[in-house]
Amino acid sequence: MKKSDKKLDKIGQLGPFFELDKRRQKAIILLFEDELTDEEIAKNVQRRRSTLDNWKNDDKFKAAQEQYKRLVVKKDFESKALRELVNLLNAKSEMVRLQTAITILKMSGMMSDNSTPDLDKAKVRKANAEADIARWKADELTGKNKADDSTVLVDDIGDAEDE
Repeated sequence: MKKSDKKLDKIGQLGPFFELDKRRQKAIILLFEDELTDEEIAKNVQRRRSTLDNWKNDDKFKAAQEQYKRLVVKKDFESKALRELVNLLNAKSEMVRLQTAITILKMSGMMSDNSTPDLDKAKVRKANAEADIARWKADELTGKNKADDSTVLVDDIGDAEDE
C-alpha cells in the first residue's frame, strides 16, 4: 500500500470502500490508477479475470469505486481547486467572477445546483401566488367572495363518453 493510501485510511473508515475485503480494495485502487490491464489487476489481487469482471459489475463494488475516487480527489485536489477559485474572484470578466462565486457557494452548501438568486425569487413569487389562489378558493367556498356582479364559470367541455 502506498503512502497516499495510508493517509486515506485516516480520513475515514466508513462507507462501501472500507466494507470491502483487502483484495477488492486493492483492485479498486489499481483500477483508479489506470496503469494496468484488467488481466494484470486480477493477477495482482490473486483472482481470475472473470472474478474481477464480476466485481466490476457488483453495485457495492461500483459504490466503493465512487467513494474511493471522491476521497482521492478531495484529498489531492480540493484545496488547490478552492485556492484557484478564490483567485478567480478577482478576474477581469464579470461572468467569470459570477460563475466563481456561484461555484464557491455551491461547494459550501449555501446554494444548490437548482438554485440561483433569480430562480429563488421566482419560486417565492410562485409560492405566494399559489397561496393567494388557495385563499381565494377557500373564500369562494365559504361565501366570502360573494359580490353583486359575480360570474359563474361552467366547464361544458367534457369527454364524448359523458354525453
